[in-house]
Amino acid sequence: MHLTTQRRAAWALVALAVGAFTYVTAEVLPIGLLTVMATDLDRSPSETGLLVTGYAAVVVLASLPLTRLTQRVPRRRLLTATLAVFVAGMLLTAVAPNYPTLLAARLLVAATQALFWSVATPAAAAMFPPEIRGRAIARMSIGSSLGPVLGVPAGTWLGQQVGWRAAFALAAAVGLVTCVTVATLMPGRRQAGPDSHEPGRGATPDARRYALLIVATVIGVGGYLTAYTYITPFLLEFGGFAPAALSPLLLASGIAGVTGTIVVGRLLDSRPRTALAGPLALITCALLGLYAFGAVHPVAVVALCVTGMSFSALAAAIASRALQVAPGSTDIASAGSGSAFNIGIAGGSLLGGALIDHSGVRSVTVAGAVLTAAALGVLLCERWVSPARPAAPERTAPARSPH
Repeated sequence: MHLTTQRRAAWALVALAVGAFTYVTAEVLPIGLLTVMATDLDRSPSETGLLVTGYAAVVVLASLPLTRLTQRVPRRRLLTATLAVFVAGMLLTAVAPNYPTLLAARLLVAATQALFWSVATPAAAAMFPPEIRGRAIARMSIGSSLGPVLGVPAGTWLGQQVGWRAAFALAAAVGLVTCVTVATLMPGRRQAGPDSHEPGRGATPDARRYALLIVATVIGVGGYLTAYTYITPFLLEFGGFAPAALSPLLLASGIAGVTGTIVVGRLLDSRPRTALAGPLALITCALLGLYAFGAVHPVAVVALCVTGMSFSALAAAIASRALQVAPGSTDIASAGSGSAFNIGIAGGSLLGGALIDHSGVRSVTVAGAVLTAAALGVLLCERWVSPARPAAPERTAPARSPH
């Protein structure tokens, strides 16, 4: 890459990371402001909770259709338009006069998120040479890891101090800056890399490996969320932690998640299978540790941080691997893996709730461990389902600019 091109790509990547941060914050923010919004809108907490549930449902259902519909639109133009609609939706959320308008605005924002996550990751990878695309994806993922750590607490605090509408208006302002930056710095078209590989296609396309990745994603993410959705009652009831300790514990887990995203970036390009299998193995061990020793506070703290670190690493690894083995368009592959991720989230939450009602809060950790171990087993089957291909010969020619 030319130096100027490198800088433009780097700043465009920062903008996409900020966009990821803003989307994660926007999605989860109503949870922190649930009681404030319910009181202001004169709605029950369960009705207000639909602002989150409905949002997630739209993301799952709209990802593939919207991605297919917009496949021929240049990435810069598409992401700019997506972020512009996001800003409009967030502003409508901030000024919504009633609940139906607010719900409609949330669903509009959710539709833009479905498209953003499907397109932004392949677009970020396409700005860089093939040998460092995994690292670029990991750097973009730092933004989504920071959302729960910084965005949601800051938005919750702002909403409690000056009203929930101000928090959404601020998110709209950040989205506007991101939109302008993407429109200014992002390359307008994707070009082939130095190995004549088209960035819109998988580097090593393999339908069977992609199918295994999707199955493992649903099971593994579902396992993690089976436990993590109910980690608060687990820590209180089984772990014996005081309520005042919950915020520091969750913050520590979030910070560990950011660390995991940074660390896994070193493996995504050189050891993609390890980047997937390692986090799943660590989550499994950590959840078993919580099941067996969750009442021992030092062990519980370490295990909680390990799960947070490993899950963030797993999310980045899934996104990167989907682009590597995409059997067709990387945008479609990214949409598929994103839908699988959200199905795992929803399924894990439902399973954890059912287990708590029938088996007690401790059971969610061992059930989660069984599922993450099963996901690891699915990934390990790859060598038999789809034999490894011979490594490509090394190239010594310098990389050309993708712009």
